[in-house]
Amino acid sequence: MSQNNRRSFLKTAAGAVSAPFILPSRVWSAETAPNSRVNLGFIGMGKMNSGHLGNFLGRENCQVVAVCDVDTTRREHAKGRVDEAYGKKAGGAFKGCAAYSDFRELLARKDIDAVVVATPDHWHAYIGIAAVKAGKDVYGEKPLTHNVHEALMLTKAVRDSGRIFQTGSQQRSSKEFRVACELVRNGVIGQIKTITTSFGDPAGPYNLGEEPAEPGLDWDMWCGPGPLKPYNSILSPRGVHNHFPAWRMTREFGGGMITDWGAHHIDIAQWGLGVDDSGPVEVRAPQGGADAKRGAQLVYANGVVLTHGEGKGVSFYGTEGEVHVNRGKFELWLGGRKVHGFYDREQDKGTSLDREVVLSEREYLKDAKVRLYESKNHHDDWLNSIQTRKPPICDVAIGATTVISCHLMNMAYWHGANFKWNPSERAFAEGGDPKWLTRDYRGGWAV
Repeated sequence: MSQNNRRSFLKTAAGAVSAPFILPSRVWSAETAPNSRVNLGFIGMGKMNSGHLGNFLGRENCQVVAVCDVDTTRREHAKGRVDEAYGKKAGGAFKGCAAYSDFRELLARKDIDAVVVATPDHWHAYIGIAAVKAGKDVYGEKPLTHNVHEALMLTKAVRDSGRIFQTGSQQRSSKEFRVACELVRNGVIGQIKTITTSFGDPAGPYNLGEEPAEPGLDWDMWCGPGPLKPYNSILSPRGVHNHFPAWRMTREFGGGMITDWGAHHIDIAQWGLGVDDSGPVEVRAPQGGADAKRGAQLVYANGVVLTHGEGKGVSFYGTEGEVHVNRGKFELWLGGRKVHGFYDREQDKGTSLDREVVLSEREYLKDAKVRLYESKNHHDDWLNSIQTRKPPICDVAIGATTVISCHLMNMAYWHGANFKWNPSERAFAEGGDPKWLTRDYRGGWAV
């Protein structure tokens, strides 16, 4: 569809789209009233949203009514999954899921209440802003945005719209991470001195060769706000794939592992420090110059230094002990001795993650003064927020603080820069170049 045709469509779409096919009430639980179900649209049908889709398809308090992807194969595959799932539930054929190549067509539908966005990073902000302006609540994958400017603009758009926005930093909804942060926040390991976060390399510039175009892929739309680079299947794999494509390792479209796993682990580090509403005050470049892949540091107002290094995921080091946490892994050390932990199945036989986390909670947090937001499931938490209109566990502002810290760390690698940062103003205090905070936008896709 051309740009002009898309504009024409958007002017009439709200009135032209037919009503969705809603499954008969007998299919749903009697406890789930039809008007309490959330109609969902999915944008970006790669591996991440494939997982989200399967999760939401099994829920009775929502219905998937539309999917969107610029790749025909992935789009039609997702639509087929929805129709098949609801067909089995209804005991017959189901053709009620629409499929779009342009996210604006999906957002123009008045019957869609909320959207799940899992596109490559360079589209996150633009689509997120468009979604809340269209009156949709949003589950937006991390990292929240491609740059600092976008984080600020998206946060403002969400606040202005009054919509619910859950950042997909699902580690906050896992007990081991919450308990680890509560141990830190309540002083169980004393005064925090340093933190080590462990994840992969920063992204490099695009350096891929051109391949023949993938049939059915709107490559111009895929590149969107970013530069129109030659098509390469490493960025957008051919057909339906079951891996995380390496577009995230190109600066033009992602931020490397700094904004991938780093967006998870730095998020937990800042939750433990209690700086969700601020961020670092200083950024230090790594040793080793342009070839460095580890060693960048974020320094916080209380003097804590966070280092990107090798370790156990997120490691808090205090004056009285240590806390290490990763997915499915947890350790509490006091006085140089591991008092509770499940990190290695071979070394920690006879116990379990849940047991060690629960014991730590019972013994050291019984009279805790600081209790953190408890979410047992990230998707449930979002759907509950849609009903209550209260902020979810990882609201857009939290996602913004986290991703800004990730972007600042990337600047240290990309520019070999040491600089001071003003977290309240979200601006450089000393050193740094304001150009680093944004990007050159292509076409009409400026944020």
